[in-house]
Amino acid sequence: MSHFPINQDGPPQGTMSDSIVRTVTYGQVHNLQSIAVTTLPPRKDGYWVIFIHGGAWRDPVVTSESFGATESILREKGLPISGFASISYRLSAHPNHPQDPNTAPKDFQDAKHPDHIRDVEAALALLQNTYGFGTRYILVGHSCGATLAFQAVMGAVSGHREQASPGSTGKPDTSVGFVSASPGPLPPALTAQPTAIVGVAGIYDLRRLRDTHADISAYQEFIEGAFGMDEVLWDGVSPAQMAGSRGVDCGWKSGRLAVLAYSQDDELVDASQTEVMKEALGNWEKTEAQIPKQELLHGDRRVRVLSISGAHDEAWENGEQLARAVTFAFEQLQEMGLAP
Repeated sequence: MSHFPINQDGPPQGTMSDSIVRTVTYGQVHNLQSIAVTTLPPRKDGYWVIFIHGGAWRDPVVTSESFGATESILREKGLPISGFASISYRLSAHPNHPQDPNTAPKDFQDAKHPDHIRDVEAALALLQNTYGFGTRYILVGHSCGATLAFQAVMGAVSGHREQASPGSTGKPDTSVGFVSASPGPLPPALTAQPTAIVGVAGIYDLRRLRDTHADISAYQEFIEGAFGMDEVLWDGVSPAQMAGSRGVDCGWKSGRLAVLAYSQDDELVDASQTEVMKEALGNWEKTEAQIPKQELLHGDRRVRVLSISGAHDEAWENGEQLARAVTFAFEQLQEMGLAP
């Protein structure tokens, strides 16, 4: 049985020794707007580990429950963890999963950007406001979940408040387009960004991914399904493409650690995705984090590439490689003096 029973906003559905497991909702538009939460005994020096699942923004089979095996492994490692959360978010349509047109709107898959990232940000805001962990969380994403994790700290995407890049005149450069324009209210702003982000088998450059796999139509299809046909928009939401105020380097102001985990056995996402993301994080790593001086002695940052093993989905299916990446992140934070 999964760690994550799907009940909406009721009392805790179960306990695991010293933990409490529950599912909470963060939105009323769709039934996928929920978070599977495991709270552990509070510890002042602990971190929350928050997971964003993959599935090409559209696979209904890949859900928040895909973190269950990883969580079980991490709970046995004695790491300074205060809680776990796994975020569900609205999905785009999938051609292999036809839907009845009469399906209730709360169950119908038809999400388009920025629905996915808005849901992630709304979920993070709810978790922050409920549990008050501030910056003490590690955001972990697999595949497109890694895209979403880094989008959450991109200047051009996070908060949907910087929609077009300023040109030399200081006015918006309309040739770029409005990266995050969408009807509906904005999600609450994050009160604090994550200390660390762990991307596992991540997608960081949409156009590059399509071009690398130009002979496989599914790549074009799932990117268009999530982001539409405008390839300028694809670049605008790709963490490895945007720089300066629109990118991660200036958007993730208080961040300290980025881990990019990749397997040479990955049959779906090629190694160049990790390579271009590492390059994109170069300026970010060289710049000190913007943190209150009284909090820490230094503002050093690290970018680390971790070699893992196994096929694309094996990372979360048995949980071993995903847990290895999270454990590696804790080891790095300990070396930096940021975790016990």
